[in-house]
Amino acid sequence: MSSFMCFLLLLLVRFSSAVVKPGQFVPKAGPSTRVPYKGPGPSDPNSIYTSFLECLPTQSPQPDPSFASIIYSSATNAAAYAKTLQDHLRNLRYNTTSTPKPAIIVAPTKESHVQAAVLCAKKLDMHIKIRSGGHDYEAISYASSEPRFMILDIFNLRAVDIDIKTETAVVQAGAQLGDLYYRIWEKSKVHGFPSGVCPTIGVGGHLSGAGYGTMIRKYGLSIDHITDAKIVIANGKILDRKTMGDDLFWAIRGGGGSSFGVIVSFTLKLVPVPKVTTVFRVVKTLEQNPVDIILKWQSIMPTIDNDLFIRLLLNPAKVNKKNTVRVTFVCHFLGDSNRLLGLMSKTFPELGLKKEDCIEVSWFQSLFYWAEFDYSKTKPELFLDRRTVVIFFKRMSDYVQTPITKLGWTAIINKLTELDKVSMGFNPYGGRMSEVPANATPMPHRAGNLCKIQYSLNWPESDPKVTEKYMKQAKDMYEFMTPYVSKNPRGAFTNYRDFDIGVMKSGDGFNSGKIYGEKYFKGNFERLVKVKTAVDPDNFFRNEQSIPTSQSMKT
Repeated sequence: MSSFMCFLLLLLVRFSSAVVKPGQFVPKAGPSTRVPYKGPGPSDPNSIYTSFLECLPTQSPQPDPSFASIIYSSATNAAAYAKTLQDHLRNLRYNTTSTPKPAIIVAPTKESHVQAAVLCAKKLDMHIKIRSGGHDYEAISYASSEPRFMILDIFNLRAVDIDIKTETAVVQAGAQLGDLYYRIWEKSKVHGFPSGVCPTIGVGGHLSGAGYGTMIRKYGLSIDHITDAKIVIANGKILDRKTMGDDLFWAIRGGGGSSFGVIVSFTLKLVPVPKVTTVFRVVKTLEQNPVDIILKWQSIMPTIDNDLFIRLLLNPAKVNKKNTVRVTFVCHFLGDSNRLLGLMSKTFPELGLKKEDCIEVSWFQSLFYWAEFDYSKTKPELFLDRRTVVIFFKRMSDYVQTPITKLGWTAIINKLTELDKVSMGFNPYGGRMSEVPANATPMPHRAGNLCKIQYSLNWPESDPKVTEKYMKQAKDMYEFMTPYVSKNPRGAFTNYRDFDIGVMKSGDGFNSGKIYGEKYFKGNFERLVKVKTAVDPDNFFRNEQSIPTSQSMKT
């Protein structure tokens, strides 16, 4: 996610809440295998609420008088239902008058609630969407192409237990990265965790989808540091690493947890960070001929010191009412400014980095800097605040495997100038990312990739024509980039969900799933299908881009 997008999502909005506005909804998609209907039949929210309230005590592993307080419906407790639905909605393209709404929302406060909710959803033939309250580019966690669905919203499960002696953290899946980072900061100033720079990212989706941040070249992906997990599967059992086995533990570290069950917690291994790290932001205009600087950045980043991460941003801008592109290099260095300046003078003098460009901060402060907050004045408690600005946006992704030529970079900048809305972020690989085998986890895009691209568009207007215009811009830029990015298949990043690369089709689950599945997972897709088939043969846990079962192959 771009720093600017993180900035938008972090702004505190005390005076407004998301409202229903015109926009777009998910492409029609359906399950590859339906669970036979076992419920009482009624489809109105009040009847479903009543059926669930009656079912939960019968499926709970222990008596619990609190079930009535964790179920919301538009017919029974409408205010709580609306607030819960809106509080963790992130993309206004999926908050329209025509967007289907869940019949009920279940918000567990303990693991046994998750178990009972899963069993009752299966018993009552209710399609279940799992939401952990973070970023969700295509609303997979709270919108559905199936008419009868519920949200299992685990935002209440947000505990973080830090043990500095063992250098571990047990994090419930409903926590956000801000919760994790704050609790680490409370206990240690020399420990961190390699994941995203936005504190409003949800732990459940981020970690099960792969997760990365500014320490990617030093420590790899977030999933490389998961040592245990708890998951509730379709039969209601809670499994940990020992009881789930190697295959399922492999699958949920990068394959997306919601295809296999409900992740309730992860155990993480913390990493050491220096007391002093350095950040900088250097901006170049087109008048400064930045293409040669970009070429040098592209050539040195794969093999430069692993402590250094420099993101390249190409953002649309206007000068004297004319379209242009702003070229920005944003850095996080795991060391002091003197060592950074020495490294840059030897390897990247073209950037013209000066002492005054460098800011020495702690690892924790660097997160505020990357989120475009005043690291010296912002209170750490901001990381515990979940309120965000909700906007219309679109995201897409790509991988660059062959160096882009000077003519290519010039053409890209010209195209961005023409389109005037699309931003591109280039995240460098190399370092640790070149050392981990592609099949070590489901996320295969490691060695052989120079960088990952994220395409970003944000807009405030609710006019459907505006949305159509900007969605077309995203597709036009994506198509334009075809010669410069990976091929056969053209790769995509799991956590940057994008329905334009394919969705599950009813009755053709395996073949339609293979289209997007191989882009996300390449040769790991078939192993994920085998795990899915073994763990969830009825395809109870499904969504528009879930892992299909092998039984869903067309016959």
